[in-house]
Amino acid sequence: MFGEQHDLHHEFPEFNDRIREMKMAGGHFKRLFDEYDDIAHEMVRIQQEIETPSDEVVDALKIKRLHLKDELYQILKSN
Repeated sequence: MFGEQHDLHHEFPEFNDRIREMKMAGGHFKRLFDEYDDIAHEMVRIQQEIETPSDEVVDALKIKRLHLKDELYQILKSN
């Protein structure tokens, strides 16, 4: 939906400190975080009609974002 915040700090506010720590440490979490963040920003541009990709592209981005969010959540829970 238009205007929704999908960054990890809004998605998982209970992990704000942990997200910050793991981003600073670099590695696998940071790579996944950056990829998730890039997709979230791209979705905002699409919602604002700055970019107008096909429905298939939008659906693929949403699925990728969901998979990344699930993986990031699992990492946050396990550490």
